Amino acid sequence: MKKNEKKSVFELCPIRNVVSRFGGKWSLLLIMVLSEQSPLRFNQLAAAIPDISTKMLAGTLHTLEADGLVSRRVFAEVPIRVEYELTELGRSLVPLLLQLTEWAQTNRDTIIRHRRKYERALSGS
Repeated sequence: MKKNEKKSVFELCPIRNVVSRFGGKWSLLLIMVLSEQSPLRFNQLAAAIPDISTKMLAGTLHTLEADGLVSRRVFAEVPIRVEYELTELGRSLVPLLLQLTEWAQTNRDTIIRHRRKYERALSGS
């Protein structure tokens, strides 16, 4: 690295680098769906999360696979069959996501009240 070259945010904060990869809404949903039923085929995942686009589903699965959270198994059949499931690393994340979900459910109403109060203050009413 050159003397005057600035480090990226990811280099400065390695935790952010890891969490940002699975922290998006689609990644979290895919991990939770696969934790409840696995293995699943691409179309089964798409049906379980109907508002995700095919492109976003494929991209999210690739990211989760690249990070070792999801495994992809291709079967040499006609037509080809591909199944996805959580790896051991992916399964280790599930209890933490369940805790986060519980926290969100417990605090949802309070957070919504704060948002409304904040929006009212911004609008001057």
